[in-house]
Amino acid sequence: MTETNPAATSTTYADAGVDIEEGARAVDAIKGYVHETYRPEVIGDIGGFGGLFSIAAAKSMADPVLVSGTDGVGTKLKVAQRLGRHDTVGIDLVAMCANDILATGAEPLFFLDYVAVGKLDSAAMAQIVSGIAEGCKQAGCALVGGEMAEHPGVMDPDDYDLSGFCVGIVDRPSMLDPESVAPGDALVGIPSTGIHSNGYSLARKVCIEGASDEELRAPLDELGGMSLLEALLVPTRMYVKAVRSVLEACPGAVRALAHITGGGITENLNRALNGRTDASVALGSWEVPPIVRYVCKRAGLGEDEALKTFNMGLGMILIVDPERVADVKAALKRAGEEGFEVGSVVEGAGVVRYENRGALLP
Repeated sequence: MTETNPAATSTTYADAGVDIEEGARAVDAIKGYVHETYRPEVIGDIGGFGGLFSIAAAKSMADPVLVSGTDGVGTKLKVAQRLGRHDTVGIDLVAMCANDILATGAEPLFFLDYVAVGKLDSAAMAQIVSGIAEGCKQAGCALVGGEMAEHPGVMDPDDYDLSGFCVGIVDRPSMLDPESVAPGDALVGIPSTGIHSNGYSLARKVCIEGASDEELRAPLDELGGMSLLEALLVPTRMYVKAVRSVLEACPGAVRALAHITGGGITENLNRALNGRTDASVALGSWEVPPIVRYVCKRAGLGEDEALKTFNMGLGMILIVDPERVADVKAALKRAGEEGFEVGSVVEGAGVVRYENRGALLP
């Protein structure tokens, strides 16, 4: 009987496509970015089995409520990969989660990320995490941990995917509540920076598929001199600090708010309503960004379809006490944002209506 030599047939983790040493280098490469996001409540450092965060400040709240949210960036990552730029999609990741939990009035406290890659590259990972860290700084939350997972044989070597998890806190008496929305309330919209992170499967299909790199990188007059790839990669706007400053400066003025994401205005603004009210949105009362117009034109979208696909230039809509609109707009301006009165709340059954049909995409 012939014996097999185990040493001659052994297979290492590296042979299977997972480079543990490169993973260690990646952790070292991102530490500085992570530390820049830390708040005083962070306990310890990255590298443990769990992120630690003190909530001692909640003792001063009457009824502290933790608010959590999770999301990803979706196929916008394919645009980043096509352009070869990976330091902005992390901002999108944080914004999609932090802007969501903001809808309750919550303050984002900490964030965790999950990055899946086909083949780990510490330099590329540092770019990705630098964007996540920048997003956390914009939102005022700490990046307390995450996971980098190498998936050889499952993902292409240059492919990656992102998901994130955000936890915030709000005092229950101060929570924004759609039940408080009433006819006569005003709709105050805050501009988006473009498409943000939704609708990219459509945008890629009509704008990128079949196009050459030369075409995609060429400056376009209709995009203000930006290339199509650059315009599509502009990060999602972070609304946390501006809206939180409004809530602090104008207590009780904001009844509810809607983060305009997948489903557009039609299928997000209704989430901030109750069953007794409708939102009446005045089309043409705000500017639609050039990249949004461009994609809608390429796709041949009509108004109804556009309004339930893209944010159409409004990334956040606040429902405001009609007597406090001027105060809210002034507080937004002090925070570096511009608010537009884009409609009002009327009696109804919890749906979004539109006025001035034809004015959105003339």
